[in-house]
Amino acid sequence: MFPNKRVQSLVGRKIHVEMKGEQCVLEGMLASVDDYLNLHLTGASEILNGERKRLLGSVILRGNNVVLINPLKE
Repeated sequence: MFPNKRVQSLVGRKIHVEMKGEQCVLEGMLASVDDYLNLHLTGASEILNGERKRLLGSVILRGNNVVLINPLKE
């Protein structure tokens, strides 16, 4: 399965995203994804050292800055 098809299958699920050069990670509901793996998260929150730091709400992440996408168990 191609990576973009795998990520598109996660739309509507909660995911964990690690970004380039960041020590924090983001968690949120994947609302949509495009062919460049740009992500739209709703209800996103920033997590630093396992602790939820702040609620970000709706965010768009540029695909070339994403290092890891991990689906979370509901």
